[in-house]
Amino acid sequence: MNFENINFIKSANQVSQFPEDSGSEIAFVGRSNAGKSTALNAIFGRKNIAKTSKTPGRTQLINFFALDDGNRVVDLPGYGFAAVSKEKRKQWDELISDYFRTRDALKGVFLIIDSRRMITELDHLFLEFYLPLDKSLHVILTKSDKLKKLEQIEVLQSTEISLGNVATIQLFSGTKQDGITVAKQRLNEMFEY
Repeated sequence: MNFENINFIKSANQVSQFPEDSGSEIAFVGRSNAGKSTALNAIFGRKNIAKTSKTPGRTQLINFFALDDGNRVVDLPGYGFAAVSKEKRKQWDELISDYFRTRDALKGVFLIIDSRRMITELDHLFLEFYLPLDKSLHVILTKSDKLKKLEQIEVLQSTEISLGNVATIQLFSGTKQDGITVAKQRLNEMFEY
């Protein structure tokens, strides 16, 4: 699959705005400020697929992108500490829940976790919701370049102990371009599944 051949389809803030529920989709999700936008941009070799910002919570809509052969990548709003009202956050939560409950095209999720923070309570809440759907899960431990080698090994082993029976897991650094090949390979596998 040509990952550079990715095109924006549309943004949605309600189910009625989602594209037709056909083909295959992989969703990218994670806590605000975990590095989701940087990971998306690095994997797809573009600087502007997802907007990066020092302000968490910049992704406020569900963004759909087209790849080859009816495959799509979906960028979901980050969960957690985004500087928005409780009402707005509640709308996001409902929108994301609706997305997961209604999309037959969804084949799996790339869960973005900041390797320096490890699995947070919010990540556990997401996993409690997502795992019963019985779809593929790949965990990307971002910002691994900020850790020493020994810390990277410890983080990877700890995450494998926690999630290794339900997910594939990798270290990743968008800024250092580490882990991109593994992520692309896993995306291909999930689309083909």
